[in-house]
Amino acid sequence: MSHEGIKRPVQRMAVKDIKTEEGSEDLLQSPAMQPYVRLALATVKGESAEPALAEIAALPLEKRYVWRIASALKWAFADFDTLNVTADRDTLAPEEKEKLTDLLKLRPIQFCLFLTALFGEDIMQQAMASAIAAAREVVL
Repeated sequence: MSHEGIKRPVQRMAVKDIKTEEGSEDLLQSPAMQPYVRLALATVKGESAEPALAEIAALPLEKRYVWRIASALKWAFADFDTLNVTADRDTLAPEEKEKLTDLLKLRPIQFCLFLTALFGEDIMQQAMASAIAAAREVVL
């Protein structure tokens, strides 16, 4: 069993320099994340990742990290409607728009990184190019 991400060099940084989002601590402490925490710790310590990878491999899809992300996106967009987004956009106060902009600014990058890690760079590029082309065709 291999894990390509383990081969990348570990960047050292001060704990105070790590930026986290609200709620991330709770997710990190959740039982579902513990196999992934063990993987990260083994990687950082230079220990074998095999036990953690075997533990992760035994998890059902619905208990995996990728499922949390994919299912959150499913629910986030389940009732997506551009009319509602446009109505909110047109009625938000400037400070609310700024707050939303700040909340969303890294999401496209994170989504691209997610797709790249899961499917590879070529598939990510194809998916994003296809999505951009389809979005351009939508009449708002």
